[in-house]
Amino acid sequence: RVLFRSWPLAGNGWEMKEWMNGGNGEMMLEYNTPFEIEKRSFEIIDAEVGEQSLYNAEQWPIVRRMIHTSADFELVGLVKFHPQAISSGIEAIKKGCLIITDTKMACCGIRKAQIEKFKSRVETYIDRQEVILKAKQFETTRAKAAVDFALPFMDGAIIVVGNAPTALIRVVELIEEDKVCPSLIIGMPVGFVNVVEAKEMLCAQNKVPYITVAGRKGGTPLACAVVNQLAVMADGG
Repeated sequence: RVLFRSWPLAGNGWEMKEWMNGGNGEMMLEYNTPFEIEKRSFEIIDAEVGEQSLYNAEQWPIVRRMIHTSADFELVGLVKFHPQAISSGIEAIKKGCLIITDTKMACCGIRKAQIEKFKSRVETYIDRQEVILKAKQFETTRAKAAVDFALPFMDGAIIVVGNAPTALIRVVELIEEDKVCPSLIIGMPVGFVNVVEAKEMLCAQNKVPYITVAGRKGGTPLACAVVNQLAVMADGG
């Protein structure tokens, strides 16, 4: 038998508790407002990780949000920060920077309301006709061609790569050639081909701050989580 009871929360949401009576006793599920769910999730992560000394007070909220996004506790120890990464990212957002992503999915995953408070905006060039034609002409990936297209807009921008290692490699090449100077690179491609190498290239350069995930792990949701947490921190959270 399943019984539902619901009542208003102190705010404008509702809490529902479900009791399922079975042979193993009683199970209770709680459905709360998005704020309460996020708060409770962070509490669970803090409790399961326990005392940790790998990340400082600024870095840990970013790692915690990445865990919240993925439920992957192995990220503890894999997330790597350049010493100026957080301060540079927050400052860029506050100045209303352009955020350039490697995919449309990343554009969708970044919370617009939060960054638009500072007049920052998100763009991806992966579907531009010029990019598609160049990728075909030179038999390369659209992600790499999109980086070249974005070259005039990259100075001072936050570059978000959560999918394509070819995009990250090209960004690092342009930095090493002193052709661009972004404020921050969030380099988290995921997969098996050139992924580790791309991240190692990123960490080997010392001209632009970065946040990355060592090894094969990464992905667009993690990269977006970093941007979203930086925006929270820029807003005083």
